[in-house]
Amino acid sequence: MNWERLLSAKRFGMEHYENAKKHERTEYQRDYDRLIFSSPFRRLQNKTQVFPLPGSIFVHNRLTHSLEVASVGRSMGENIGRELRKKYPDSEAHFEEIGSIVAAACLAHDMGNPPFGHSGEKAISTFFSEGRGASLKSEGGAGAISPALRGTPTPYGC
Repeated sequence: MNWERLLSAKRFGMEHYENAKKHERTEYQRDYDRLIFSSPFRRLQNKTQVFPLPGSIFVHNRLTHSLEVASVGRSMGENIGRELRKKYPDSEAHFEEIGSIVAAACLAHDMGNPPFGHSGEKAISTFFSEGRGASLKSEGGAGAISPALRGTPTPYGC
């Protein structure tokens, strides 16, 4: 595996972008921040998630859930990054950023999901494949992630 290529800070579509201001955050951290400030991510606060736990029902929104998942993912990614650095000490790959990469993926995992979970997703899919929506196309979650990753400007320059 070519770790240097896989863990590159190069951002496609931004090759000609030059910012005179020096950023203290890495490109990986900026990717994470772009997701946090995106409209599709913020809309997750309006989607309820229910966890049937023994003896109770735990209800919160998908935004909270995604932040919790990102926290766990970041820790796991950092552990993996440390192990890879031990295994490949001379590599120029950004192993230390695996935590940020995994956290960003965790943030985005529910973006674009329908409001009624996987059963709602199945109903929508059936509508588009067999019902009156068969003449239309749906990309599912990909449609929500695209605007977030286009680098939509935020007040903090993410």
